[in-house]
Amino acid sequence: MMPRDRGAALAPAPLRHGAPLRIDLKLVADMIAPGSRVLDIGCGDGTLLGYLADAKRVDGRGIELSMDGVHACVSQGLSVIQGDADTDLVNYPTHAFDYAVLGQTLQATRNPRQVLQHLVRIGRHAVVSFPNFGYWRVRLALGVRGTMPVTDHLGFAWWETPNIHFCTISDFDHLCRDNGIIIEHRVILGRRSESTAWTSRLHPNLFGEQAIFLLRHA
Repeated sequence: MMPRDRGAALAPAPLRHGAPLRIDLKLVADMIAPGSRVLDIGCGDGTLLGYLADAKRVDGRGIELSMDGVHACVSQGLSVIQGDADTDLVNYPTHAFDYAVLGQTLQATRNPRQVLQHLVRIGRHAVVSFPNFGYWRVRLALGVRGTMPVTDHLGFAWWETPNIHFCTISDFDHLCRDNGIIIEHRVILGRRSESTAWTSRLHPNLFGEQAIFLLRHA
């Protein structure tokens, strides 16, 4: 089921420990059907997986590169293993999950195209989110100051960033089209995590700070 138009700012959803769920993670969760099988790639400390288990009763699994992240997930009773999206997705069978989720990680992979192809193979649907390098503040930093941008969603200096393949929303649209991937739905978030700001709707590649896509293979 597609998420409904929600207006400007969304109310944070509760986590199992009582803290609010980040808005972009809530929007990802809204794209996932209750009771489904979910693989969360780059699941971090398990925030999204924990919410999906509690709120949607999903059968969730996770892959996380950091051992600290794996330990944090396992300590919550989540089924997470250490793994690398660039090398380990090939081992998963086709349609092993209903949803394969890659949140804010695509730009940190060595081969984004290959990773994306695995996502729509492993999952009947894929949910992908990423920061938009075409965002106007990023363009301003490069065009006026001549420096690599640091924003809320690109929060590293150039010399320490894990992000190695920056892309824009338009770049991602073209990548999906060229690889036979259908965009079922997308949500564009502005600076204050507004999913329906008119500027983001009218010119998503310029005014969207991050994007969330629901995908499937053609």
